Amino acid sequence: VQLVESGGGLVQPGGSLRLSCAASGSIFHIYVMGWYRQAPEKQRELVATVTDGGITNYADSVKGRFTISRDNAKNTVYLQMNSLKPEDTAVYYCKADGSDSERRLFASWGQGTQVTVSS
Repeated sequence: VQLVESGGGLVQPGGSLRLSCAASGSIFHIYVMGWYRQAPEKQRELVATVTDGGITNYADSVKGRFTISRDNAKNTVYLQMNSLKPEDTAVYYCKADGSDSERRLFASWGQGTQVTVSS
């Protein structure tokens, strides 16, 4: 299973970005999709997750500013980021947990996309 992210870039404080992540391969079902981020010299942290039933979970630091959504038919997850702050600067990674066509469980990561918030 492969995940391909897009949508990162440079944005000024207070601005917005929308990240996308599409999963492909021998997928039977994806249970949870999520976004994580890793800033320089810091550990990777959870940003937001969404289940196949639409239940969402957010880090306290992004609640009210970020919105995660997914298109189950397209195996795609999105992250709408508003009111961005310099401390949101990080490499953002997409993750998918599911089962493949052989009904084997998988946990796959994308390659990451850089988000830089700076004036």
